[in-house]
Amino acid sequence: MPVVDLTQPSNPVQMGYLQTTSMLDPWESLKVNDRRQLLAADNGQNGGGGPEVDIYDVSTDCRFPQLLASVPVGTGADGGNIAPSGVVGHEGSWAPDGLTYYIGDTTHRSYQAVDMTDPTKPRYIATFDMKTIGLASHGLSISDDGNRAYFVSPGIPASLSDLTDPAVPATNGFVIFDTSEIQSRLPNPQFHVISKFLFKDGSVAQHTIPVKIAGKPYIIHVDEGGSGGLSSVAQAQAACAAGMPIFPLARIVDINDETNPTLVSQLALEIHSPKSCPLVVPDLAGLSIFTYGSHYCSVDNRQSATTLVCGYFNSGIRVFDIRDPVHPKEIAYYNPPGATTASPGSNHIILNNFVPGGPDWCSAQVHLNASNGTVWTTCQDNGVLVLKFTNGVWPFPESSTPPGQQN
Repeated sequence: MPVVDLTQPSNPVQMGYLQTTSMLDPWESLKVNDRRQLLAADNGQNGGGGPEVDIYDVSTDCRFPQLLASVPVGTGADGGNIAPSGVVGHEGSWAPDGLTYYIGDTTHRSYQAVDMTDPTKPRYIATFDMKTIGLASHGLSISDDGNRAYFVSPGIPASLSDLTDPAVPATNGFVIFDTSEIQSRLPNPQFHVISKFLFKDGSVAQHTIPVKIAGKPYIIHVDEGGSGGLSSVAQAQAACAAGMPIFPLARIVDINDETNPTLVSQLALEIHSPKSCPLVVPDLAGLSIFTYGSHYCSVDNRQSATTLVCGYFNSGIRVFDIRDPVHPKEIAYYNPPGATTASPGSNHIILNNFVPGGPDWCSAQVHLNASNGTVWTTCQDNGVLVLKFTNGVWPFPESSTPPGQQN
């Protein structure tokens, strides 16, 4: 894992590498907790590596993270309980207070809680097995007080006919959990389901973001697959026939009543319209996965969100004004140049999806910085990108980015 100094946005400087077990391939688990200034990742090698968790201190100088621990969790060796089916890394996220790190274990279709009170001695706490409610696991987020978790379930149609069969329940979306027993460190803590938000016009749920817009609570939910699945031609054609988006997208969900989450809007591009099917389906010939849809998104300020920015794979970086969550609108985009050869370590070559000179894959976390009007991210073949808005498009007068949310 390279460490890059972006202090001067026009001149990124590589400072070194993190080479502990989880940092060799953290997959989608690499996260910073701004309150405690800790960096953590789990072992997501090739999508599911093992039970190791790595923690670094970035409080003194984030250009030179200091290793605190690189240890397996859930095996009993960490001083905690033994995880029922073991722990395998893939996704991950912190509780905002920095005392708990949650692992999205796609191998076991479960979520694992790890005590980070002493970051030199991470300790497994508890597991929720999503299979017990007929669902799966992937990305996640935690409420500001740590008492709620927004765990996704990456559903995908078992049969393409399921899209229009009302007897087949949806399995894609997110579930709201009460995590207060974990947050309070009760003995033998349990997760409790509060509600589910599941739907068929998307699949392979990727992650969630709890936000407030004009003081009202919402969840930004982001998918990784289109309605038919991960965007093969057959899946896309089935979605088109059902009148559903063939590519994944982000959506805004009202959780003011957390027992009844309600869809507010979708962050759709023109390519998401079923009317565009004749134009975009031919683009998928010879490709098999991750084409024009969403993957990772973030906002300028989770406590007072005005702007959402997303990596939409072949569609590049997309920026949306969400001040009116019912009527979000795209305000800016960036499509990086196509590369003639894939960069070292690029996942763009998976299943022969790389086309020389074709669009890059922009799938990483994207970060807005209202203090200087920039976006920074990485794309698979273009590497680190720092982007500046033109024509005074952003930030808005009310936009702000707390220091810890710029990373």
